[in-house]
Amino acid sequence: MKMKGLMAVVALGACAPSLAVEIYNKGNTTLAIGGYVDVGVGQYFENTTEVHEVSPRLNISGTHDLGNGVTVDAMGEWGINFLDGGDTTFTTRLGYIGVTHEHYGRLVAGTQWSPYYDVAGVADLPIAFANDFLYSQQGDVGSARADKMLSYRKQLKVNEDLSFQVGLGWQGKQAVEDPPKDAEFDARGQIALSTTIAGFGLGYTYSGGDVDFLGLEHDAHSHLFSAFYGTYGQGLYTALVYGMNEYFYTRLGSTALYADTSQYEALLAYGFENSLTLSINYESVEDDKNNLKVYSQSALQAEYYFHEDFAGFAAYQFDLGNDIGESENDYWTIGVRYFL
Repeated sequence: MKMKGLMAVVALGACAPSLAVEIYNKGNTTLAIGGYVDVGVGQYFENTTEVHEVSPRLNISGTHDLGNGVTVDAMGEWGINFLDGGDTTFTTRLGYIGVTHEHYGRLVAGTQWSPYYDVAGVADLPIAFANDFLYSQQGDVGSARADKMLSYRKQLKVNEDLSFQVGLGWQGKQAVEDPPKDAEFDARGQIALSTTIAGFGLGYTYSGGDVDFLGLEHDAHSHLFSAFYGTYGQGLYTALVYGMNEYFYTRLGSTALYADTSQYEALLAYGFENSLTLSINYESVEDDKNNLKVYSQSALQAEYYFHEDFAGFAAYQFDLGNDIGESENDYWTIGVRYFL
């Protein structure tokens, strides 16, 4: 596999464009530094107006061509708390080693974007607001960045307009450090199947395993379907996501592990030739067992690239209500992002 092709594979699953500067290239080996920093002003998941971060990060990646169609790569990525600093200035986001064969596919071991996310993340593209439900228990159930996962991916490209993708993932037992504190997820696996046909994409993914919650063992699983059309930031882009879960979802910051939930995400965006992208999205999670809405929200967002490595953004998220007694808050932000 050519080096540029591999670097595209390494970047697969990132929520936004992530430019990287190659600092070493000799023979069959490369080394690059990438990521971005961002800062905004607004009420960004807070009830007071303040200067805030969105998701700044720094990564280091390397590749080495072993010959015979085999390339090894590694990446470390850290979230940066550059406004507050202290002992939590850097937190691990990604850390893995991958082996890619030009015919037999790609094997990755470590903390990584999961095959589940390959299907579920098609609407997780605007800078400020999107897809909260993917991140509520992501490390333990592998819904976005999966902790300590072993994964395999293979793409079959029939022609320029038709391709098929398959992904498999496995995680060992996870010691839960974030809420819900009374849950312990056992070893689990996932499968992701998708296809792209002339700009349209369809996908299905499953994640399953047991969870010990409040002293009782449950089957914690998710079935999720997605569809999309186009390329985000280049003309019309639309995406739909629908998930059905059992003991899989917890509200961010909550101690509740919901027994039976449905999740919905829709994104409609248009990227103009002048580098402006406008979007509207809708997201909700419902507690089907108790017929309650956990939350629902919609956001209007604009992103403008002054340069390929410097973007401005403005967004307003409307809280559409819930049935579980949580306070309802609208959020907004205006900011910039600089790609390293």
